[in-house]
Amino acid sequence: MSTNTSVQEFNSLSEIAQHYRDILEKKKYIICFAHNGTGKTRLSMEFKNIGKQLNQNQPEELQRDTLYFNAFTEDLFVWDNDLENDNQRVLRLNSQSKFFNGLHELPMEEKIQFFLRELADFDFKIDYNNSQVSFYREFSETMIEENIKISRGEENIFKWCFFLAIVQLALDGEQAYRWVKYIYIDDPISSLDEHNSINVAYQINKIMTHQERIRFIISTHHSLFFNVISHFFKKSNEVAKLYLHYKKSKKIFKIVNIEGTPFFHHIALLAGLDSAIREDKLYTYHFNTLRTLLEKTASFHGYTEFGDCIIVDEDSERDKERKKVIYSRLLHSMSHGGHSLFEPVEMVDDNKQNFKELFYDFLKNYKFNKNTVRKLG
Repeated sequence: MSTNTSVQEFNSLSEIAQHYRDILEKKKYIICFAHNGTGKTRLSMEFKNIGKQLNQNQPEELQRDTLYFNAFTEDLFVWDNDLENDNQRVLRLNSQSKFFNGLHELPMEEKIQFFLRELADFDFKIDYNNSQVSFYREFSETMIEENIKISRGEENIFKWCFFLAIVQLALDGEQAYRWVKYIYIDDPISSLDEHNSINVAYQINKIMTHQERIRFIISTHHSLFFNVISHFFKKSNEVAKLYLHYKKSKKIFKIVNIEGTPFFHHIALLAGLDSAIREDKLYTYHFNTLRTLLEKTASFHGYTEFGDCIIVDEDSERDKERKKVIYSRLLHSMSHGGHSLFEPVEMVDDNKQNFKELFYDFLKNYKFNKNTVRKLG
């Protein structure tokens, strides 16, 4: 691990998990942005595993300290669609998991509904004896649709609200959840629109800041969600704001401290492209990334075509227009060629040169903070 205070490098996710625990000895919260494929979910599990310790009095029983929400948490809920009768559709709960420890002792409907009513319009019933949930939608006092199959997005909202209800029990010190010292939330909004993303960020902030005992870690690849959460802690010294990046070429993880730094999704994309150019690791899929940046810039500035944001450095207007057409065609053809992130193909030398000219002309004409771009890369 490197010792630079603003940029640190790690060889494994387990090292980062321990680093997080060290941070939380001094801070109350960690908020981390990381792209998909970086290892966010695996990191949450590494953090959780460090907290597992054998009970000295009962060696067969594991002690835990981390309540977490990630893809594994969502898998604790499984649909039974009643394929035989197509009638009694329920969401089954894995009652073997400690996640549901307080389910039978503490009726959950009212607690879940407190969070759910801010995000959805369906209702539910919990069958505690059979560990299952059924859903219904009430249109009027006389018109109720029973045993509905809610959408995937609504299902994710319900799981999230169920989790929040359990978090509230932990914060209230209920016996079944007194073991919770840390709450780790990884990407709670993968299927939500922008409006609900903001609502979820507000929910988390309200829960996090109205208690003192439990430490929180929030990780996400969703830039809007990250920025909203960060805004709530704009003037707080109780939070560590981090950017997690995996350097494939060096097989190392890099954590950048971005406290006090404006952070947006497109800045991270710029940093990635800048790093790829400097390390001569340009692959064909990078054209997709550059086109995405141009499209977002065009939209922000009120243009209809990404080509309007291609500004080339040539002496004559004719040469400028000719090169602009060439670059537009190159971006269009290379970003629609089925170039896979999982089977990367290195660019040929001519395309590398064209890509560099495109990229640096873009940075020249749109005045991004180059120091911030280089820092994140």
